[in-house]
Amino acid sequence: MRSGELARIAGVSSDTLRHYERLGLLPKAPRTANGYREFSTLSVERVRMIRRALGIGFSLPELVTILSMRSEGKLPCQYARDLAQSKLESLDRQMAELVALRSQLKEILRNWDLRLRRARKHKPARLLESLPEGAAQLTRAQFKHSKNGRGHENNFGGSGIGNGSRRAANKSTSKRG
Repeated sequence: MRSGELARIAGVSSDTLRHYERLGLLPKAPRTANGYREFSTLSVERVRMIRRALGIGFSLPELVTILSMRSEGKLPCQYARDLAQSKLESLDRQMAELVALRSQLKEILRNWDLRLRRARKHKPARLLESLPEGAAQLTRAQFKHSKNGRGHENNFGGSGIGNGSRRAANKSTSKRG
């Protein structure tokens, strides 16, 4: 089957197929007489397997290693399992950090609500200045190391909460601070 058909069936782009070929995740497809790449029907399942593995957190380099081991006649099963275990442990740590951050943010919001109720009309409540020292360390540690599936930092930019929302902040400015 040609690359366009494989891409359509597997739910990826032709560029993705070329990338997988370059990395060695897909065997190089032979060319037809008129230059089209011709993939085997087994390629559909390979691409789907790659997509599923990426979906649970494996990286392309990790998959290259696993599939290279497989093509060399080695058994990468324990290696793959160990990687998955490591990913689970990382998720558990991130979830614990998020639970702690959520608790801290709830407390900060309670404090801010109290400050806003007590603030005099048209006077700043100095909400950001009231953040406890530990809050800066927790948010920096929490978001600096948090990455999405593509290896980019999340929307918080690694330096605290809300950095990516200037437009929203400008729309909701308050005279109370």
